[in-house]
Amino acid sequence: MKFMLKALTGAALVTCAFATHAQSGETVRIAWIDPLSGLMAPVGSNQVKSFQFFAEKFSGANNPAGVKFEIIALDNKLSPAESLTALQAAIDQGVRYITQGNGSSVAGALIDAVNRHNARNPGKEVIFLNHSAVDPDFTNSKCSYWHFRFDADTSMKMEALTTYMKDQPDIKKVYLLNQNYSHGHQVAKYAKENLKRKRPDVEIVGEDLHPLAQVRDFAPYIAKIRASGADTVITGNWGSDLALLVKAANEGGYTGKFYTYYTGVTGTPSALGTNSEGRVYQVSYNHYNMSGDMGKWQMEFKQKMNDDFYTGSVIHIFKALGTAMAQAKSTDPVKVAPVLSGLKFQSYNGEVEMRRTDHQLQQPLFITRWQKADAKFPYSPENTGMTLAMVREFPSFVASTPTSCQMKRP
Repeated sequence: MKFMLKALTGAALVTCAFATHAQSGETVRIAWIDPLSGLMAPVGSNQVKSFQFFAEKFSGANNPAGVKFEIIALDNKLSPAESLTALQAAIDQGVRYITQGNGSSVAGALIDAVNRHNARNPGKEVIFLNHSAVDPDFTNSKCSYWHFRFDADTSMKMEALTTYMKDQPDIKKVYLLNQNYSHGHQVAKYAKENLKRKRPDVEIVGEDLHPLAQVRDFAPYIAKIRASGADTVITGNWGSDLALLVKAANEGGYTGKFYTYYTGVTGTPSALGTNSEGRVYQVSYNHYNMSGDMGKWQMEFKQKMNDDFYTGSVIHIFKALGTAMAQAKSTDPVKVAPVLSGLKFQSYNGEVEMRRTDHQLQQPLFITRWQKADAKFPYSPENTGMTLAMVREFPSFVASTPTSCQMKRP
């Protein structure tokens, strides 16, 4: 699929898009601002296809408001500066909803920019639908009324992950390897805090931070991990940074376990292959072997897109918007935001809630393990013959973490 910055002309504008009352057939445009070039382009490409696939799936009669969703793909090159340029281009043409998720450094810049724009331009407010940027600060000290996160944040995932790890007696020595930006820092911080509280006997034998999306050979890091005697690695790496890490581990003969956030993401399943069976775990709010609508959608997505669907927050976003717009009887962000705030709705993983105090979605989390696909867990990402099989499910209240958010509301 070829992507380019879509020219938004006046002729293409739907003049009734933000009328007082939502009407059947009305078009709601969402600007998608994420990487379509560079090392993380495969992840961005997969996710924009996911948004486009489900925009069609949830349009018209398939959402309570009867609106049509349209995705505008803007390549930000994983750069905060490029993202701000893309945001302004979208705003200039009247787009009132944006989504982003790859890189909390980008998300932080967008939150600040949306806050400034909304304060200065009453009547033209924009809502930021965060699909994957998981820095806990965004729903704590930097929380914003106009920002809604549909992923589980770093602290929530670490709460679930370490709750599982505390019952694994073979974990004795842990190495922390993460990307050198806010998300990586937070993974290391919460890993140390949680392990100290739940497993004080576990020793942190090493810790490293590396540049985001720049390292092409992780062999030196694997050598350090092996030398440390670590039996377990905790990493929040994603995209090429995780795929190349596990590839180096397999080639370097490291046989310890990996506890991860993003094993199922583009490129990593192929890098794991069969050599990592039983040694790699993932914490997430969805997984590849879910039943019901999710299972059907994953198979349909694979057949139509020749790719694997893994960013389940996309479904949350469309379900929440359709429900909120129907209740608000409007697509205007000023009317939709107060309905989204505190909204409870049914999604593929049960009832979820957009917590009113901080706009952090509360939802169940799953621990999965890399193993051979079988009759019980049949879905095979990237046609590897392997899968992520569920080993533990945590209800929303277990993974939920407190918030310090003091939200300023209009």
